[in-house]
Amino acid sequence: MNISLIDLKRQYKNIEEEAEERILDVLRNAQYIMGENVKKFESEFARYLGVKNAISVGNGTDALIIALKALGIGHGDEVITTAYTFFATAEAIAYVGATPVFVDVELDTYNIDPKLIEEKITEKTKAIIAVHIFGNPCKMDEINEIAKKHNLYVVEDAAQAVGCIYKGKMIGTLSDIACFSFFPTKNLGCAGDGGMLTTNNDDLATIIKALKVHGSGENGLKAYNLLNDIDEEVKVDESADNTVYNPLKYYNYIIGQNSRLDEIQAALLRVKLIHLEGWTDNRVRAAKRYNEGLKDVLVTPIEEEESRHVYHLYILQSEKREELTNFLKEKGIATGIYYPVPMHLQEVFKPLGYKPEDCKNAYYLSKRTFALPMFPEITDEEIDYIIKSVLEFNHE
Repeated sequence: MNISLIDLKRQYKNIEEEAEERILDVLRNAQYIMGENVKKFESEFARYLGVKNAISVGNGTDALIIALKALGIGHGDEVITTAYTFFATAEAIAYVGATPVFVDVELDTYNIDPKLIEEKITEKTKAIIAVHIFGNPCKMDEINEIAKKHNLYVVEDAAQAVGCIYKGKMIGTLSDIACFSFFPTKNLGCAGDGGMLTTNNDDLATIIKALKVHGSGENGLKAYNLLNDIDEEVKVDESADNTVYNPLKYYNYIIGQNSRLDEIQAALLRVKLIHLEGWTDNRVRAAKRYNEGLKDVLVTPIEEEESRHVYHLYILQSEKREELTNFLKEKGIATGIYYPVPMHLQEVFKPLGYKPEDCKNAYYLSKRTFALPMFPEITDEEIDYIIKSVLEFNHE
């Protein structure tokens, strides 16, 4: 039996007819940039989360960068975040000129440890980026309480966490700005790159809309007015054709960038969003089956009370990671190492002077964690074969 870590072909087979019709419709209409599918997907995504504003962008990394820019974070500032995450989280902080300040994680949830945040706050600290790693929600009540006490912004890095629930509320609604990725392997993935920012703050939404398109047009002017305390009404022309000719894009008011979700990607994401809850249920089902079969031999994931873990990745811990993953490879079972180098030890951040023991849990996990196959269409037969193979290794 050969089992992939993620099988995107199976997912596509289930939506093939509807997806291809939507994509062909985009091609027939020849409106490729910021068209009706983008507008509708933003509206549908906002409704799904229960948030006021959803603004699509080119990818999840851009979402993080634009979020920080919208909050006015840059040179001389510090942003606190986890030491155990994908590089883009810390990269975005450095990209805008700020300094990432790394905090250790909890050994069981893999998320930033709120108890360690406050000691890292200085007069330069402007924000906290909370990463809901692997689809497991952070302790947002504690993080938001610390941020409020110290007058800091909170950004959710929800790249792996679409559909997560924390104490009855959707992840993506619990901070100043949240950032999502629609990279193909994500729980809600497109056929290329894509991202989204969500916020309940209308002014921040306006600034984000301007930043994603070179600071131009009506939103550029509105953002300029907001940033400069100018009280002036600006009307938005919704009829502009962004594919062929929109004269407003030649009037620029703030420095932004080009980060737009393609119309074709939005069309596909609209189809997939309808299925997301069902796919999440399948992931949770698969995780429970894994947990039951492996709980006595490996450290399995935990799910906090009143929260929903969406298992973007199914992560285990093993003292014999290399031997076990090699054994599973021989059995035809794919695995992945997430993450082999914690952020505080990445070569690019060496000038910051961190040592392994500065974030000892992140370092510990980087030597032990790995992922087993996880996707909505994985079968019980495949899961049972994987469990049987892991048990076979542990009994050798």
